[in-house]
Amino acid sequence: MSKYLPLEEVTRPTVPTGEAAFYLNRKSQTLRMWAFRDCGAMRPVRISGRLAWSVAEIRKLLAGGA
Repeated sequence: MSKYLPLEEVTRPTVPTGEAAFYLNRKSQTLRMWAFRDCGAMRPVRISGRLAWSVAEIRKLLAGGA
């Protein structure tokens, strides 16, 4: 049993790094490196100094969009 909701049930506009990594099947550190190097499959937004990842962008990426 996962501690995260299925992605299709997420109603928030963004998710934290750990949750985004779960949905993208990547390690959290990979996403942090994407943010640090300003490269990778998607870019986060910063909310109060913390990384937040767009649920819409995650869905788009998983659907094959670039």
